Amino acid sequence: MSSDEDESLNNAMFQEPNDYFQPEKPYTHTDYTLLSGQKLRLRLVGHNPLWGHYLWNGSQILSTYLQQHASNLAHGKTILELGAGAGLPSLVAATLGAQKVVVTDYPDTELVDNLAHNIATCSLLPRSTTTVTAMGYLWGSSTKSVLAHLPLPQHRFDILLLADLLFNHSCHDALVSTILSTLARTSDARALVFFTPYRPWLLEKDMAFFDLCRDKGLEVDKVVEEVMEKVMFEKDKGDELLRRTVFGYELRWKDLIETQR
Repeated sequence: MSSDEDESLNNAMFQEPNDYFQPEKPYTHTDYTLLSGQKLRLRLVGHNPLWGHYLWNGSQILSTYLQQHASNLAHGKTILELGAGAGLPSLVAATLGAQKVVVTDYPDTELVDNLAHNIATCSLLPRSTTTVTAMGYLWGSSTKSVLAHLPLPQHRFDILLLADLLFNHSCHDALVSTILSTLARTSDARALVFFTPYRPWLLEKDMAFFDLCRDKGLEVDKVVEEVMEKVMFEKDKGDELLRRTVFGYELRWKDLIETQR
């Protein structure tokens, strides 16, 4: 074999196959219709291992719930969303007159940049708005940088939003820790936790989150149970009705509620 042939063979051996590097999936867009009939357009990341490329059922029903109870849950409130994905509930809260909204997800550049994009391009918000801020936040870590966005940093948030996060069973402790660190110590403050048991056989593990909350002094009340028209993931197994159902729970400080009774 000649040296030219040998070099050609070596080059071929170390070349990746044509389909080795998969092209990045493009962004997609979806519309959410408010109760007013206005449409809110969202950009979704093309694909993300943290599931940020979906508009989850829990976020849609939570957004509807915020509109139905805007005077208590949005108007003039300071709001923090955890694991926001495309940020739908946060944007809805801002359009409803929230004082300040901090929308967070895992500190992944693509996720956080996409949240910022959805804020900047939301036609229902003033272009120069400073009401909504996007940032990366790791559940269970220091909340100092999150609280710094409040008008009075020594205060905490009136409302917390958590949509379709409970399937992350290993993160329940971290989520509860963050709730305890960021929820205002007032009787009106509340965390709204909406989810669907996409894996019905693990519903007990999903619900274990609320046991942790009760152990930490939070009152847990169910406020919503709504069945969607269809499941999100048609090929998944398990009880179809459960996979179409969104459950919504409200967390409040038990000791502060009891003083009002």
